[in-house]
Amino acid sequence: MSAVPAAIVKAFGQLGDRAVVHVGLKSVAVTLAVFAAASVGMWFALGWLRQSPWIAALLPAEVAGPLVVAVWLAVSLLAFWLLFRVVALAVLQLFADEVVAAVEARHYPELASRAQPLPLAREVAVASKGLMRALGYNLLALPIAAVLVFTAIGPALVFLGVNAVLLGRELTDMAWLRHCEGDTRGNPVPRAERILLGAVVAGMMAVPLVNLVAPLVGAAAGTHLVLRRIGGKG
Repeated sequence: MSAVPAAIVKAFGQLGDRAVVHVGLKSVAVTLAVFAAASVGMWFALGWLRQSPWIAALLPAEVAGPLVVAVWLAVSLLAFWLLFRVVALAVLQLFADEVVAAVEARHYPELASRAQPLPLAREVAVASKGLMRALGYNLLALPIAAVLVFTAIGPALVFLGVNAVLLGRELTDMAWLRHCEGDTRGNPVPRAERILLGAVVAGMMAVPLVNLVAPLVGAAAGTHLVLRRIGGKG
């Protein structure tokens, strides 16, 4: 378990690398663009709904207008808060090879020479599967979180637990898939280490501004955990 803190410290130490900065800027830009596009789409959808005859019959114009704005803001902010980690991770997986390669080149040059970069089609497929898996598990967790809402901290703990498992898997698979030689299910990082890494990154993603670098730190730390095992250091 002590390998996880060490991997996270090394990951933070590499945030200044040009390759990592480049991936970070691309990932943040694409993630924010996805949320912006979804928010704009919802605005037009609510505007269309407001013009429908049955809404006009139920609500006077002076009520419908402010209500549309309030619903749009509330849903946009809630979606950003709930789904940021899911979307950010899916976007990062499109560029994950660049982060993993940067860590390999700096810390594991011998293993880097044996890595098999993923084709773009495979990266898109992996990102899509990860996104669907994350959305599915978080949706399944919603009823449990709703039951625990009166405890205040209950929902946060539920989503932290769910995302710890999901993130731990995704963040280590990013590196493992480059070295797995076809054994995609043989991730060498122990489950306890994966969950701990996922929990730390999920916690980071709940902190404003820190959440912008959390996926990068997670991807780099996950790479350290995988490669130290492959290299016989774990």
